[in-house]
Amino acid sequence: MNANKTGESVPKGSDHSNAESSEDRILALAKASAKGISDKDIQNEIPDLRPDQRASIINKFLSKGYLDLFTQGGTLLYKLKDPTVAQKVKGADNEEKIVYSIIEEAGNKGIWIRDIRFKSNLIPTQLNKLLKILENKKLIKAVKSVSASKKKVYMLYNLEPDRSVTGGAWYCDQDFEAEFVDVLNQQCYRYLQQKLEATKDCKGGPIAARNISYASSKDVWKYISDLGISKVQLSVEDVETILDTLLYDGKVERTVATDGDHFYRAVESLLPAPGIVRLPCGVCPVLQNCSDVGSVNPKKCVYMKEWLE
Repeated sequence: MNANKTGESVPKGSDHSNAESSEDRILALAKASAKGISDKDIQNEIPDLRPDQRASIINKFLSKGYLDLFTQGGTLLYKLKDPTVAQKVKGADNEEKIVYSIIEEAGNKGIWIRDIRFKSNLIPTQLNKLLKILENKKLIKAVKSVSASKKKVYMLYNLEPDRSVTGGAWYCDQDFEAEFVDVLNQQCYRYLQQKLEATKDCKGGPIAARNISYASSKDVWKYISDLGISKVQLSVEDVETILDTLLYDGKVERTVATDGDHFYRAVESLLPAPGIVRLPCGVCPVLQNCSDVGSVNPKKCVYMKEWLE
């Protein structure tokens, strides 16, 4: 028997049983989430579990091959391995296992076929054959990358590609959805403008009115989600990307709370933009070279043509 902080006797095996209980709860949590779980998810599920205990359990699961480790949107995630995959890999030959392990190490960011060939020392024809076999077994998959549309990266079949590969919500079949981004930009700004308009009826003074005009990125995300204008599931980080474009355009301002959350508010310019700024000439990068003669002239100006259209 040991004594705890209050002086009460505690069985020696209690720490061991608590560890086993935590392991079971983490495995159950991972099993319930097909997309994987983060350290924050584990902390919310088991708040009394110390960080060093959590790390020890996760390392144990990783070493035993119970979990896959990958990143999504800058967050480290743990995903329960499919037991049927382990059986398929176990029955594969050595060369297949080598290629599979190389691809597994790459996580959800994938790996180019050139890098697989370099690490495995296999000739191209042999490697292509092995990749085809692993694809047919649904152990791996090839994903097109937005950074190089004609190239593919390979990753494990059950992984969701990282945003750096797919481009996130702003890309569809490797094409940038400019119109979709413009619509989101307008709706985010509209929401913040509505918050700003509501402050005109505020009787608590300028500071209270200013505080009311702020909206967190989560508030804007909920507003966009409720509108139902997006066919894909947007994250708070996606909405913050749109809000940052408004920030760079000078339409909103941003402040960071003590807990790290971002808050935004629409701002009104004290003076209207002068006419010259609204014209392409006001922001033309080659204005000093423009004249009636020469290659840079108003008649051939592509900026003026786009503006008039």
